[in-house]
Amino acid sequence: MSGAKEPGSPGGGAAAGHDADGVPAIELVGATKRFRTPSGGVHTAVRDLDLTVRQGEFVAVVGPTGCGKSTTLTLVSGLEEPSEGEVRVQGVPVDGIGDEVGFVFQQDAVFPWRSVLSNVMAGPRFRGVPAAEAREKAREWLARVGLAAFEDRYPHQLSGGMRKRVALAQTFVNDPRILLMDEPFSALDVQTRALMSDQLLELWAGTGSSVVFVTHDLEEAIALADRVVVMTAGPATVKQVFDIDLPRPRTVEAVRLEPRFIEIYREIWASLGEEVRITRERGAGNAA
Repeated sequence: MSGAKEPGSPGGGAAAGHDADGVPAIELVGATKRFRTPSGGVHTAVRDLDLTVRQGEFVAVVGPTGCGKSTTLTLVSGLEEPSEGEVRVQGVPVDGIGDEVGFVFQQDAVFPWRSVLSNVMAGPRFRGVPAAEAREKAREWLARVGLAAFEDRYPHQLSGGMRKRVALAQTFVNDPRILLMDEPFSALDVQTRALMSDQLLELWAGTGSSVVFVTHDLEEAIALADRVVVMTAGPATVKQVFDIDLPRPRTVEAVRLEPRFIEIYREIWASLGEEVRITRERGAGNAA
C-alpha cells in the first residue's frame, strides 16, 4: 500500500522534512472560501480545508473538474483571503502576496513585448536587484532551462514548450521558497509534457522549495510528487492523502513503467474516481 493518510497528516515523501524549528512550509487550517455569484448568491469553493505541506516537499493536488483546486492555490499565494479559517506560510498568516512565493499559471504569464531575457529579468528587477545582477541571474536560469541561445527572441517566436521553460526560469530566478503550479503543462502535447515534467524535477532538486502542483492528470501527479492529495467534489475539502514511495531521482516515462506505479495509480483512482462520478452525476442532474 502507498499509505493513505488522514487529511493533513504527515506523509513520508523523499523530500519531506521540517526546518530546525519544525515549522511547516504551508498550513491551511479550516480554510473556507466563498464567492458572490453574478445572480447575488453565494458559491462555496473550498470548505473546512486542512492541509500541511512540509519544507522541501512536492505535493500534487488532484480532484474533479471545478472542485476548488485552483482556489486552494490562490489562498496560499495571497491572491485571495479565506472567508473562514487560516492560511499560514512559513508559520506566518498569509496577508497579501509574499516575495517568497512563486506562481506558475496554466497560461504563460509573459510580457509579449519583452524579449526572453527581459522577461526573466523582470522579477528580480521588480524586487530591486541591480540590472547587471538581474541579467546575470536571468542568463544563468535560461542556460539551465536550455534557452541560452534564445535570450533575444520574443514569446511569439517560441514554441509552447519553450514558452513554458521561460515561465519556469521566470519563477526559479526569484529563488522562491514556495512554488505553486496550476496545471502548468496541460496545454502541451504528451511528449513535450513529459520532457517538461523531467525538467521541473531537475530544476527543483536541491532548491529546498516546497511545491504544490495542481493537475487533472493522476499519472503526472504520481510521477512528480512525494504525496498526492485527493480533493472531494466541490466544495472541496481534503478526502485522502497518499504517500508516493517511488525512489528519486525519477524520470517520468521510466517511472510510469514500474509495477509499483501502477499499484499506486489504482489505489488513488479508487478514491478519486468516486469524486469524479459524483461531479458527473451532479452535472447530469442539473442538465435534466
